[in-house]
Amino acid sequence: MGNNEPVTRTAVRAARLDQVCAAAVEVARAGIGDVDPGDVGEYLQPVAEGDRLVTHLFECRMAGYRGWRWGVTVTRVPRSRAVTVCETVLLPGPDALLAPGWVPWHERLKPGDLGPGDLLPTHAEDERLVPGYVLSDDPAVEEVSWELGLGRPRVLSREGRAEAAQRWYDGDHGPHAAISAAAPAAARCGTCGFYLPLAGAMRRAFGVCANFYAPDDGRAVSADHGCGAHSEALIESADAGADELPTIYDDSEIESVPVNPAAGSVHTDEPAEPYGHS
Repeated sequence: MGNNEPVTRTAVRAARLDQVCAAAVEVARAGIGDVDPGDVGEYLQPVAEGDRLVTHLFECRMAGYRGWRWGVTVTRVPRSRAVTVCETVLLPGPDALLAPGWVPWHERLKPGDLGPGDLLPTHAEDERLVPGYVLSDDPAVEEVSWELGLGRPRVLSREGRAEAAQRWYDGDHGPHAAISAAAPAAARCGTCGFYLPLAGAMRRAFGVCANFYAPDDGRAVSADHGCGAHSEALIESADAGADELPTIYDDSEIESVPVNPAAGSVHTDEPAEPYGHS
């Protein structure tokens, strides 16, 4: 558009309240239909919708519809004073009790909601996945891609791996879990013989526990997670010292030992020497 060309602006004219339609309050009330008269409350106001088109608002007193309004739209043809009802609806008012906003199913799901027999389709635009023929950004995957061909239709994206890693690390199988904090400092999964490292970019941080007796058996754990079932968590018992050995008496046999009675004892007739005599 050149600088000298005129600029055309279209003004939006507000609808003018038609007085004939606005006066048809009782016609609008009768148009609410087959409802209990007690469910229609006080008249609130008319609202101009267009030329010769007015919506009358009435208070709604139906149970469960607190703050709602009956809306009855009426109209008339030009040069006629006969008003007819167009439609009747229930409309929420400023303080109406409304249902929570709709949330897509994939945002409502929580871990553990999926049960036996349930199917969970993955969204076509799931940012956690990328097509399998696209570079995966995972060196370990790229090294063997020539053996596997195109493989799976989709694989984890960088965002998908990062999201899973953070969730696992912050969860019950990471280093901050209660069982990990209570385990010995050296009892970390990364040094356990039952630890099976994952492949690819996750290998350095996560593996699967294969200890039948461990609470995390069959689950992905972080390398710095830990528990008391560590393969090297051996119970060491120190040898007892000589001073701590118990004294044992064997009185099953009696051995006779000859004794030479000392002079002056009750077992001899020889007199004892005077005290201090040299």
